[in-house]
Amino acid sequence: MTSLILIALAGFGASFIDGALGMGFGVTSTTLLLAVGLSPALASASVHLAKLGTAAASGAAHHRFGNVDWSAVKRVGIPGAVGAFVGATVLSNLSTKAALPFTGTLLFLLGVYIVIRFVLGRAPRRKPGTPGLRLMVPLGLVGGFVDATGGGGWGPVTTPTLLADGRLSPARVVGTVNTAEFIVALAASLGFLLGLGTAGIDLGIVLALLLGGVIAAPLAAWLVRFLNARILGVVVGCFILLLNARLILGALDAPPAAWWTAYAVLLTVSALAISFVVRIVRRDAAAEGPAAPTGPELHDQRR
Repeated sequence: MTSLILIALAGFGASFIDGALGMGFGVTSTTLLLAVGLSPALASASVHLAKLGTAAASGAAHHRFGNVDWSAVKRVGIPGAVGAFVGATVLSNLSTKAALPFTGTLLFLLGVYIVIRFVLGRAPRRKPGTPGLRLMVPLGLVGGFVDATGGGGWGPVTTPTLLADGRLSPARVVGTVNTAEFIVALAASLGFLLGLGTAGIDLGIVLALLLGGVIAAPLAAWLVRFLNARILGVVVGCFILLLNARLILGALDAPPAAWWTAYAVLLTVSALAISFVVRIVRRDAAAEGPAAPTGPELHDQRR
């Protein structure tokens, strides 16, 4: 019972992070399940079954608060489902750990780019609108495949890429990515069920993750509306750095001292970047008066 309560709390925290930042549920939850002894395939299968509920709740909440671009959901979600189904089938028969260091490095560099871009106040650069199929199809395929094979990764792949693209506001990126994740989770779950069957899947674990995640989803969707677009972009970028540093350090078999040093540096940089942007946003808001738009209002004015 204690372990299920802890898993439910982890589901709550992971879903809150995922709903507010557009990433984190799969990676956080899968890490916990691997720590308690599940195999990578069973851990990923359990997480994706739970995602069916959490992603549906998160998508509905984001839609209610106006954070979803439905054209973008279709453009990235359908190829994402294809990639997830293929990835689930592959993971059921093969380990893909060798790809993690490469993926982690690319995402880390993309996180650096996002942090710098939003700290300097250069986002978005493009005219607001819906990204085209040229970007969304390969992005969905890669994101879905990485998500299924790694137990998480849909958000870390798609969210920073769409933020870097600059056509959707950060709030809409988060809402769109979370909504499309339902389609991806459904395809991955079908792939795992075909490849593994139901043997070894603990419904108690799935329901615990689901319960915690469903409770957190509307809270996160409500919160993201009130975050300034520039602040949210920096927070997402910093989270990407912390998330993918783990993959890189693990692949290098870094000693504990290197882990502590790396995280101390990243946390310090993140705190400085966020505090700097908060001060700038407050200064600009004070100069413009109380009507200065933030979050979704800023996005609506730019459309």
